[in-house]
Amino acid sequence: MGLKKLDKLKVITHLAALAPLVYLFVNAFQNQLGADPIREIMRRTGRDALVLLVITLAVGPVRNIFGLARVGRLRRTIGLYTFLYVSVHFLTFAGLDFRFNFNLIKEGVLEKPFALVGFSAFLLLIPLAITSTNRWVRRLGKNWKRLHRVIYLVAALDILHFLWQAKAKALWREPLMYGALIVFLILLRLPAVKKRVSKIGSLGTGPNED
Repeated sequence: MGLKKLDKLKVITHLAALAPLVYLFVNAFQNQLGADPIREIMRRTGRDALVLLVITLAVGPVRNIFGLARVGRLRRTIGLYTFLYVSVHFLTFAGLDFRFNFNLIKEGVLEKPFALVGFSAFLLLIPLAITSTNRWVRRLGKNWKRLHRVIYLVAALDILHFLWQAKAKALWREPLMYGALIVFLILLRLPAVKKRVSKIGSLGTGPNED
């Protein structure tokens, strides 16, 4: 994969990651968010954040299995977009729903388990986003990898958040599907599994960031 192709891949990544947010803004401007626009914004941003999180976790296995070493460089970008969507999701909850009233926000978070779990995931993502720069990678050294393994905990909390906010068991299918996919991606990172699966394709020659 040459530099030009990599640049094109980055452009496509940015455009694809921003597209749902742009579409959301267009729908909001045209009053096409339904009878409960706040709920619709939270539904869309929450799902988009989860999709991006899954893609972030999938970058490593895809790179290793198919030998696409430079694809690994996109993981940080996709991870930051995940944080962007989670932030919009939370700000919609805190700003549009509770008007940034701290007492109401605290009650809303503490009284609803799914909200508490989601808020915890948001807090855990903040240090990951802050330390995503090359400067922090150099500063933290090996501790950078240890810190960013928290993403697995974030993924588990996100699935729990998605599952608990569903009002009926009939709505559990989607969060359970994402949960199964995340478990599968985590299993692909286990040394024994990774060694076996890597034989499917050529391993990338770049440094392993996992």
